[in-house]
Amino acid sequence: MDRKVEVMQEHRPRTRIAPSAVRAYIALGSNLGDRKRNMEAAIEKLARIDGVEVTKASSFYETEPVGGPPQGMYLNAVLEIECSLSAGELLRELRRVENELGRKRPGKNYPRTIDLDILLFGNDVIDEREVKVPHPRMHERSFVLDPLNEIAPNVPHPVLGFSVAELRQKHAGDNAAIKGVTAERLRKAGRPYHEPGKSDAGNPEAEKGKR
Repeated sequence: MDRKVEVMQEHRPRTRIAPSAVRAYIALGSNLGDRKRNMEAAIEKLARIDGVEVTKASSFYETEPVGGPPQGMYLNAVLEIECSLSAGELLRELRRVENELGRKRPGKNYPRTIDLDILLFGNDVIDEREVKVPHPRMHERSFVLDPLNEIAPNVPHPVLGFSVAELRQKHAGDNAAIKGVTAERLRKAGRPYHEPGKSDAGNPEAEKGKR
């Protein structure tokens, strides 16, 4: 376990994690108020959820906002957790933590005190109204791929088949060969494919997955 995660958890009651626990990855972001404190508070709250153990935490990355009204820079990070909750139960816990930290939702891509998203949930592929795993746009976002690559470069995307490191290389280098395979595999899985740099106007499925 990372030392910084161990320090966060050393005063919390230890919770029992089932042998069948799933390794999952959670994205965090904040661009309102004391961003660093918001992120740290979110990690502390996540570490206290019954059935969740935080095992790794990336560095904090400062990133440009994507879409929405004019707003300040984000801090972003990714956590690795061991989780004995279902994906739906975990998502409800994430929403609870967001609400406790003052998250407001006036519209898409607006500034927020904290944003928590499930990126990966083991090798599960879930396409439900509320739960979509893997995150539909994680492979397009450097503010996700950079911190995720720091702690889990070899973890594969369960739909695309590429490792996090390969997806990050594709995103940074705009590798046409990998991009083509990405589009085809997403289509076969029934997932919308968004071409980076093209408008989402008129595409409700793409709009759902924005930041």
